[in-house]
Amino acid sequence: MSARTPRVIPPWQLAAPALFVMAWGGNHFTPLLHMYETLGHYSTVTADLFLGLYVVGLVPGLLLAGALSDRYGRKPLVIAGVVAGITASILLGLGFSSELIICLGRFLVGLSVGVAMSVGTAWLKELSSAPFDLVARPTAGARRPALTLTIGFGLGAGVSGVLAQWGPLPTLLPYAVHILLSLAILPALFRAPESVPRSRVHGSLWLDLQVPLAGHRRFLRVVLPTAPWVFGAAGIAYAMMPKLVEAQLGELNLAFATLLTVVTLGTGALVQPQVSRLNSITHGRALLVGMGLMVVGVLSAVATSLTLSPALALGTGILLGAAYGITVVAGLVEIQRISTPTDLAGITGVYYSLTYVGFLLPVAFASLSGFVGYPLMLSLLAVACAGCLALTAVGLRRA
Repeated sequence: MSARTPRVIPPWQLAAPALFVMAWGGNHFTPLLHMYETLGHYSTVTADLFLGLYVVGLVPGLLLAGALSDRYGRKPLVIAGVVAGITASILLGLGFSSELIICLGRFLVGLSVGVAMSVGTAWLKELSSAPFDLVARPTAGARRPALTLTIGFGLGAGVSGVLAQWGPLPTLLPYAVHILLSLAILPALFRAPESVPRSRVHGSLWLDLQVPLAGHRRFLRVVLPTAPWVFGAAGIAYAMMPKLVEAQLGELNLAFATLLTVVTLGTGALVQPQVSRLNSITHGRALLVGMGLMVVGVLSAVATSLTLSPALALGTGILLGAAYGITVVAGLVEIQRISTPTDLAGITGVYYSLTYVGFLLPVAFASLSGFVGYPLMLSLLAVACAGCLALTAVGLRRA
C-alpha cells in the first residue's frame, strides 16, 4: 500500500492569508465608530476623522511600497505590512482614551492596507500565472486578491462589531483577535515564494516611483472616472447609513452598523467571481454595470436620508455592495490589461489610491452637515455618479 501523497498548497494560497489579515485590520475599526462616540465621548466628526485618517497611511503604503517591492521583492514588503498591522492593533487596543495614539494606530493601519492592496495584489496576480500557477483563468489575478481583501474587510468588521456589542472588553478584544490571527498566518507567509526576479535591474528609487501608465489613455478615460466610487460606495453604505438611522435603533446601533458592513462587503464578495462572466456577456463593459448599480445605490441612499428607514438602509448596502464588488474587480482587470510585470505594483497602487478618495466622503459630509442636509448632498452625489458613468461609457467606446 503506497503512502498518501502530501497535498501541495498552491503558492498563491500561502500569500493570500497575509492580504486577508491586513484587510481585517483595515476594516475592523469601522463598526466601532459608535463605541468611540459613546464610551470614548469623541464627537462624530472626530470619529469619522479616525475612520478616514488611515488614508494618510495609505499613500506611502500604496505608492512607495509598490516601488520598493519592485526593487526588493514582494514578500519582504508584505511581511512588513503584516507587522505594521499588528503594531497598529496594539496601539488601538491600548490607546482608547488617547486621540494621538488612535491617530498613530490608524496611520499604521493605512500603511498596512496600502501594502496589501498594491504589493499584495501584484504578488497574488503574479502567483496566479505561470510559472507558479498553470491552470488559473486569465482573470484570476484580479479576482483572487480582490476577493481575499473583500472577505477580510467583511469578516474583520463583522467579528469586531459582534465582540464590541456583546463581548467582554469591547475596547480591547477586537484588536486582540486581529493580532492573534496575524501571528497565526506568518508561518505560511514565510513559505510563500518570491515572484520578483532577483536579476531585475533598477535605477534610482525616484525613477521607480514614477508611474507612466497613470497617463495611459485607457486609464484616464475608463479607470479614473470609476475609481473613487469603489470605496465611496463602501463609505456611504456602512459609515453614513448607520448614522442616518441611529435614532430608530437605540442601543442596537453598533450591531446594525456591523450588519450593514457585513452585508455590503458580503454582497461584494458574492458578485466578484461573476465579473469575468459579466465582462464576457457585456463585451468588456462590466465597469458600466458596476457604475449603473452605483447610481441606483446612491439614489437609494437619498431615499434613506429622507425616510430614515433601517430596512431601506440595508437595501442600500446591498446595492452599493454589488456596485463595489463589480467595479473594483473590473477596474483591476483594466489596469492589468495595460500593465507589464515591471509596473504592475506601481499602477495598482495608483489605482487603489484613487479608490480611497471616495472613503473620505463620510468625513466631508459630517463636516458639512451643519450647513447642508444629507438629502441634498446625496442628491448632488448621485448626479456626479451619473456623470462619471457617462464619462466611462464614452471612454470605453473610444478605447
